[in-house]
Amino acid sequence: MSLLPIITIPDPILKSTAAPVNEITPEVSLLAADMTETMRHFRHCVGLAAPQVNKSLRLIAVDVSLYHKPHPNHGLLVLINPVIRHAEGKLSGREGCLSVPDLTGNVTRAKKVLVEGITLKHAPIRLEAEGFEAVVLQHEIDHLNGLLFLDRVSSLKTDVFRRKSY
Repeated sequence: MSLLPIITIPDPILKSTAAPVNEITPEVSLLAADMTETMRHFRHCVGLAAPQVNKSLRLIAVDVSLYHKPHPNHGLLVLINPVIRHAEGKLSGREGCLSVPDLTGNVTRAKKVLVEGITLKHAPIRLEAEGFEAVVLQHEIDHLNGLLFLDRVSSLKTDVFRRKSY
């Protein structure tokens, strides 16, 4: 396993729709392992999408159990071709992103989501997440659709802030 370089704005891969994973090959499994290691390397990082490491594939790694504040969660999730099937409620909060290293922003997202995807063991998965984990899943799935948290802020003037440090 190895640490992967993080792609940052304005790289065009971050604004492109990622391709579906059609087969779970050893290369896809290695990419997932490298993404997980890379995510865990960065302090406060709780999610990573393949486009952020220059791979246009529908693959995410999420683990909010790493966050310094406890939240209900499913532990490490590596999801292939994840899709949000249902979303409800609203939750607003500050988001940051390794691919947008100098900024944070206030974003409103669904409070609860139902996500479907495939695990690395070829098994379909369907899970409900709420609160912080739901927000992180939405953030990472947005990356697969060419969206950044900056695309979700209400106002670039009042809801985006310079980051002091990452």
